Amino acid sequence: MRLRLFIKMHITIQEGRCLPQLKRCTKCCKNFHCPFCRSTLFRPAKLSKVRTHLENHFNRAIFHQGYTVHRCGLDCRPQWHYHCIYCQSTLSRKPDFIKHLSFCKMAHPAPTSTVPAPTTTSRHPSTTISAPATLTAPTTPGGQMQRIHLEPFIHKTFPICQTVLNKKNVKRHIERKHTGKHKDITAASHLQSDCIDPENGVYTVHKSFHNDSIPLHVQNKVWGENQHVSCESTECQVNMELAWNSGLKANKCIHLKSITYCTSFASSPELQEQTLSEMVNSKWFGEDIKKICLGRQKLAKDNHIPLSGHSKTGTPQSKKYISIYEPTVSSYSKLGRVMVSYNTKSNSWFCPCSRTKRSCPHKYIAKWHLFQTHPELFSQVQRTEEEEYQSTVTSTGDKDSDDKADLGNIPYPPKDDQKMKAMVQYILKFKRLPAVLPEHFRLPSVKNQYPRHLIPEEMTCQHCPGKVPLSDPVLITHKAKILTNSCIVQDVSTYCKSCRQCGTQYRYQEWKDGLHNFNDQILLDLPLCVTIRNMLQVHTAVSRVVEYLELTTGVQFPSADTVLQAYLHFEALTDHDYQYSCVTCGDYPPVVIMDFLKKGAVHLSESDLTQPPEDFNGEVDMKHFWEALSMERIAQGFVKSQQNNPLAVPPTFHFWAPWIGKNTRHSNNVLNKEFEKVCSSKPAEVRVSEDQLREELNKQKVEVVRTLCQECGLDSTGSRTDLLMRLSKGTKSRQKYDKVFQKTWFASGGWAVIMCPCSIVYSIKYNIRAESPQDFTDLLLSWKHMPNIVIYDFASELATHMNLRDPERFPFKPFEGQLTAPTPDNITRAKEGKLKVSLSWLNHKKMVPDCDGHPVTGSAEHYALYDRFHDDNTKDGRNALRKVGLVPQLAGKVNSQVTEKLFARMKKNNYFLNMALPSTHLFLMRNIIHHYNIHKNKQ
Repeated sequence: MRLRLFIKMHITIQEGRCLPQLKRCTKCCKNFHCPFCRSTLFRPAKLSKVRTHLENHFNRAIFHQGYTVHRCGLDCRPQWHYHCIYCQSTLSRKPDFIKHLSFCKMAHPAPTSTVPAPTTTSRHPSTTISAPATLTAPTTPGGQMQRIHLEPFIHKTFPICQTVLNKKNVKRHIERKHTGKHKDITAASHLQSDCIDPENGVYTVHKSFHNDSIPLHVQNKVWGENQHVSCESTECQVNMELAWNSGLKANKCIHLKSITYCTSFASSPELQEQTLSEMVNSKWFGEDIKKICLGRQKLAKDNHIPLSGHSKTGTPQSKKYISIYEPTVSSYSKLGRVMVSYNTKSNSWFCPCSRTKRSCPHKYIAKWHLFQTHPELFSQVQRTEEEEYQSTVTSTGDKDSDDKADLGNIPYPPKDDQKMKAMVQYILKFKRLPAVLPEHFRLPSVKNQYPRHLIPEEMTCQHCPGKVPLSDPVLITHKAKILTNSCIVQDVSTYCKSCRQCGTQYRYQEWKDGLHNFNDQILLDLPLCVTIRNMLQVHTAVSRVVEYLELTTGVQFPSADTVLQAYLHFEALTDHDYQYSCVTCGDYPPVVIMDFLKKGAVHLSESDLTQPPEDFNGEVDMKHFWEALSMERIAQGFVKSQQNNPLAVPPTFHFWAPWIGKNTRHSNNVLNKEFEKVCSSKPAEVRVSEDQLREELNKQKVEVVRTLCQECGLDSTGSRTDLLMRLSKGTKSRQKYDKVFQKTWFASGGWAVIMCPCSIVYSIKYNIRAESPQDFTDLLLSWKHMPNIVIYDFASELATHMNLRDPERFPFKPFEGQLTAPTPDNITRAKEGKLKVSLSWLNHKKMVPDCDGHPVTGSAEHYALYDRFHDDNTKDGRNALRKVGLVPQLAGKVNSQVTEKLFARMKKNNYFLNMALPSTHLFLMRNIIHHYNIHKNKQ
């Protein structure tokens, strides 16, 4: 009997077990909202998740007079509460609300409706249904009658203890009364099992009598030479071994007892290579996976063991359980087999040997088995997103499937190195960020509103001729994270598209949303990128920035190395000009100061470097080299580690270039003749004390110290302290000292820097080997216009190198030996500070410029001078004529210590730069100095 109601009730009050109709949100997102909770309590999710969530609402609901009153989490009140059926009251506690309903019902009397009591019938031998004979129809305060459903009250008789229970209390009853208790195993009551390998006595057995579970393996081989009785369950095995050690040899667990009544065999067909080839042609996986599967099949045949078997045990029925042969015994394959499960509803795979989103040989073999025995499962990929959403976004399955390598028919990210390189080149060319970000992207926002579905903007392929449309967006992951200064935004979905014609793939890489995509799993918001950039300028490592963010937000961030790689990815895509030019001195400063930062280095062994080709003349395409470093940074977003990066740039003599500003260098081909040091270097000539060498050794990583011991013929086993003690004793001999000195002190040569007197850096060069005037010679000869005055500690050696250059390739006027004639009188006067040599063209350009004269001064004269701190370091008296103080135009006007100030600043970065890989060190150093130059130019 139904009584009608004409007043609309609160949404949390529903008839019977009905639920309100769910509709997709079109305002803030494209997902579904819970009608009973606000978004801060339950975030919008896909339809299946919301339905599961609503089922949980019934656990806290109250059933009254045919109505279900759900707990309300909307904005009616800050706390969870219930709405009364009869009045406008809301109460928080469930017992109070039930008591209120009884009183409120009496306060609002209503006519009774007599309904015949239904006859109790049994739907199931353990199920009884009862209903009250009379029901009172509740009314609203206006006296109008409400609509009522007659809801039968279902009880169940629990089969173990014959207790009559409410259906919803069965699970709790099992946990309280029957956990850890097992019935006797008999022919009428035993666990379901299948025989997998009759020859070796291997079975699959259902794990328990109740609840869904994956079947486990047991072995009961009591014949032949290698007898073995074991259960895959650790708990069972420990209990049996304890009983066996106590003399109870017949003791077995319920799984081994159950196989006594096993009457079925698992389906173990011989898998055909033709089926595997068909899967390769259908692009389920590639030829390399095919070889792995065939190798496992051959190994199984040689050992007379079934490769795979489809077990009928296990629940639920929507899952397929495939037992796979595993030749190696481990924690997940104790009996030489692994159980792989496939969920036909969510299209997800599970194997205990790997994480959910990772593929493994067992999953490949299981797919091979099901493709041959159940091809209908592969005819249409199951979808986890709701059907109405698939018109805009195509998902290949729940992301609990293998991993992102199995997204669609085309692997993502691309496995082929050339395809990955093409994808990186496209991103580098078309997805650049502006050098100066808009102000609202530079400052952290109070409330971050970011899109939750990040889809590439491209609609057509950018490589194919014509407008070839791209595929529908394919879901990469719905668990991506956006890192910000104040929090981590969870559960963000990222997508990719592919060209059906050429196979090129496109991913989300749009900066206009205020985001920077690193690897589709980790995204940085732009204010965080600017924060990291500024923290590096004040000598704070990214690891310390991450630690600060974790302490501030109370949230666990990804590893510091991941955040560093993400930041470098951001800088590689930022459209920096890297001018390396002073706003005062211009692109061609007539006076430069040069020096060497020795402690800014990484440790490289000479054996780590390949020799240059025989026809290498010392010229390197600088633009190509630095583009390769940027591509290495971008490709890092598609690989797991630097070792797997196909675009990595290792240090080599023939592909290692300095950085010189675009307008300062004469062309993209610059000089780097460091390979000549290898043949001519004599490291033992520069002798340092053993204490200095021992201090340098203490800074090395244990792997470096162990390698040094091996190369010096010393024992390389033991702890770090043992290795250092052996090296310390080994350096007592001159031969061992020279070897360790060459490997350690000259591990890498640091940074060669050329600056103008305004402290702006014009050129930097990261030396693979120790400092030499040849390095600065290479830099200066790569300039478009040679500076007239060069201030350097080793001025005479530099002048010698400059004058030995090839005049046909570098037609510059040689560097003068001294400022004036080296007569005894001039030398004496110079030492006493009484000699002055005027170079008036430093202040006023020559009226008639010299041939090949400098564009600023008009002079073709070139001098290599000492600063006032190093002019007494030479034994040659003639070098007194190289003092900067002899030139009135320079004395008191040129601060030759600008390099020392820069190095004092940059040394504060060594604690994290020197721990980085060479290419990372190089890329980050250029970027830090670039921002340093910009700041100086603004000042």
